[in-house]
Amino acid sequence: MKRQVSYKWRLREVMAAHGMFTISDLVEPLVDRGINLSVSQVHRLATGTPERLSLPVLAALCDIFACTPADLIATKAETAAVRKTATDDGVVNLNAVRPKRARLRPES
Repeated sequence: MKRQVSYKWRLREVMAAHGMFTISDLVEPLVDRGINLSVSQVHRLATGTPERLSLPVLAALCDIFACTPADLIATKAETAAVRKTATDDGVVNLNAVRPKRARLRPES
């Protein structure tokens, strides 16, 4: 059974809940915590979904908004559908579909 995981980046929602409606409102609090990002980098951080995020930036965001990483990153995991085979038991018998000439071992 395979699990498929996904996540939702919620920084913009957290910013709005704390009265921050512009990207420039976030630049100064980050600088106060030693995170020097340009306005365009903060814009991408707030409006996009980052695939990589440094722990110092995450820690600074959690400190700014007095929240936990779980408040910024909503995760979701669900069971992925398993692909069915023709035999429907998950095991494919290649000898049943391979011509006799292609078999490596002689039949007993």
